[in-house]
Amino acid sequence: MERTYFNPAVETMADDARLAMQLAKLEEQLAYVIERSPFYARKLAGVTPARVRSLADLAALPFTEKSELLASQTAVPPLGEHLAAPVESVIRVHASSGTTGRPSYVAITRRDRDAWSEVVGRVYWCEGVRPADVIIHGFGLSFFVGGLPLKDAIEEIGAMFVPIGVGASERLVTTALDLRATQLTCTPSYTQYLADYCRDKRGVDPRELGFRRVMLGAEPGGGIPAVRERIARDFDAKVTEGLGNADLVPVYAASCDENDGMHFLAPDHLLLEVVDPETGRALPVEDGVSGELVATHLDREAAPLVRFRTRDRVTLSTTPCPCGRTGPRIRCLGRTDDMLIVNGVNVWPSAIRDVVEAFAPETTGAFEVPLSEPPPKVAPPLRLRVEHARGAVDLAALKKRLEGTLHDKLVVRADVVLVPEGTLPRFEMKASYLKREYEER
Repeated sequence: MERTYFNPAVETMADDARLAMQLAKLEEQLAYVIERSPFYARKLAGVTPARVRSLADLAALPFTEKSELLASQTAVPPLGEHLAAPVESVIRVHASSGTTGRPSYVAITRRDRDAWSEVVGRVYWCEGVRPADVIIHGFGLSFFVGGLPLKDAIEEIGAMFVPIGVGASERLVTTALDLRATQLTCTPSYTQYLADYCRDKRGVDPRELGFRRVMLGAEPGGGIPAVRERIARDFDAKVTEGLGNADLVPVYAASCDENDGMHFLAPDHLLLEVVDPETGRALPVEDGVSGELVATHLDREAAPLVRFRTRDRVTLSTTPCPCGRTGPRIRCLGRTDDMLIVNGVNVWPSAIRDVVEAFAPETTGAFEVPLSEPPPKVAPPLRLRVEHARGAVDLAALKKRLEGTLHDKLVVRADVVLVPEGTLPRFEMKASYLKREYEER
């Protein structure tokens, strides 16, 4: 009989047992970083690990910011003052995507690599990967943390890994057909690019590729019902999503077939908090809590982090899931860096995308937000360019309905400019919805 979980002991652990395990591991990890990392020896000076016995005690410790990691590597090249393992034990280096500026390098030891493989194995098993599957990998394989670590985990499961990467849609289509691929993993944006490519360049219905599942990551989108439904229609496939972070674990949460948020699958390697993004105050980890995700490593050798601000804005669900996994489920709204503020109202590109996708087939789902001033503050109305599909006839009525729905759902006044299908860019990696039309100062 096929097993339900990759690691049942961890994935179905009771809440009290999970927290007890995490706090015990936290004490050991804090002792390790204070002893081994000059960065944390200074940052946590005066902290006694044995006295950090609760989430409230953890919340009293300072945050670690991405900017600090960059400064650490600038001051002590190449891997930074926060490196807590001998350089000789580092077997591989990855880099963050650089979406917030200069990329930072992420070192891992053999033990770290094995831990990543275990966690990502749980993720892909949760998303339905099995040994008989043929996985088309549509992410980059170079520095990107969504490359080699995903390969390691998929091979650990025993599935066939096919490293197509980005910028090779013709090869992807041909290979998927030749090898009878069963699953595709890529960004939500790339699924739209690939579907258009199949129809316009190859004359092939995307459903003919034969994917039974499409597993999304690297950007928000897979958790948006309208986006998920469009991808499911295009490929006649089950759609799931994962969440990760280059500095933490490549992917540490994933949705099961219930598609009711992403199960947190790394409680033995990460301790999560949710904080108010404005004040930094820790919020109760309870059903419905919304804020910025903060993470602390529990079992990391090379580059352990304490209270790292991910800048991911999330909402947690703690109600039972029929799949039996017990960790909290995460919905990611987007990065706090991408949030726009219109007349005091927070607006996320993912929320705009939800509205635009819901107007299919009158819209293609493509849109952009032209900005005349640096974000996050945007003077109303919120300007949008939205692609209308070729079959759309009454554009004036479509514009009015779009603006009305945006106002009803996002509580902002919008000015929608409809542009013909094919006008706006498609993305093979992470989508960029903010069009900066101002001069950088």
